[in-house]
Amino acid sequence: MKKAGLYIHIPFCSSKCPYCDFYSVKFDEQSADKYISAVIKNLGKYHDIEVQTIYFGGGTPGILGTDRILQIMDAIKRNFAIKHNCEVTLELNPESADKLDFAMLYKNGINRLSMGLQSSNDKELKYLGRLHSAKMLEQTVRDAKSAGYENISLDLMLGVPKQTIEGLNHSIEYCASLEVTHISAYILKIEENTPFYTHADKFDFPDEDMQSELYLFAVKRLAELGYEQYEISNFCKPGYQSQHNNLYWLCEEYIGVGPSAHSFFEDRRFYYPRSFEDFYEDKIIDDGDGGDEEEFCMLRLRLKKGLSNKDFYNRFGKNLPSHYFANAKRLTDYVECDGERIKMTTQGFLLSNYIISEILY
Repeated sequence: MKKAGLYIHIPFCSSKCPYCDFYSVKFDEQSADKYISAVIKNLGKYHDIEVQTIYFGGGTPGILGTDRILQIMDAIKRNFAIKHNCEVTLELNPESADKLDFAMLYKNGINRLSMGLQSSNDKELKYLGRLHSAKMLEQTVRDAKSAGYENISLDLMLGVPKQTIEGLNHSIEYCASLEVTHISAYILKIEENTPFYTHADKFDFPDEDMQSELYLFAVKRLAELGYEQYEISNFCKPGYQSQHNNLYWLCEEYIGVGPSAHSFFEDRRFYYPRSFEDFYEDKIIDDGDGGDEEEFCMLRLRLKKGLSNKDFYNRFGKNLPSHYFANAKRLTDYVECDGERIKMTTQGFLLSNYIISEILY
């Protein structure tokens, strides 16, 4: 039986955040019902697959409410074998938490929650166009824990307009005080075709030097609070790495369902266009072969443990190219290299795209 992760894209939100470039539209009941029917139909075309992880991403999946989410879960259970203790993650925002029955979700196999905090500073949340307050997030975490959840992740944003080290420290300590098991800390990237890009001159964004300071501080402070870094932007308590995200970094296969969702399955990469109608008509764009040596190395280098000769040999039946090690040894401030493994330092992670290209080419 083939094995793969499963990603379900839920392209609905209460409103669009000014920094977001993900494919999503404003939620309405009729559109949501039509979309759920299309997702369920799409899931029916796969056979003889054991799902390793399941991830409801978006958009704001929690906005669907409990019944619609469980309709999709039921369809997954009908069409796929599901790995024992499969990690099943649901993304949500605090303002839509009143639509969710956490106890019912937990009972039906959704065992991990990922919440969009971004900041514990309500002024920063306003800059980011968020609809919740820090107090709302805290209550949502408490409600989820009361229903049995312990595997909870929070998102933090680095480089928010006017953000300071002190403000970031407050957000990090706030997350730790809630005793969540996982924290994702992303540097804000200004994407084209977003309000932040169009009106960049109206916002006081930290410059690159300040962004670097914020990131280095976050890595250090999170470690002090017991959150181990395992990928450029991801930190967790021991034993709580995101299994689904690790599928991506380990170059394992996964199936994506929904407009803009990407897949890597049976050695091919393909995706749905950013269009409801194309998804309803099952139009898929082929993106070529996937999982080659270069891609494997690029993804592994994003991990804290880096790229090892052993892992490469197990995958491809040969050793890493010798020039990778030669290139890595020249990047002493950014890379650690012992002849068996190449891994980036925290400083290297700040320049990850450049460092990876310097190693591989």
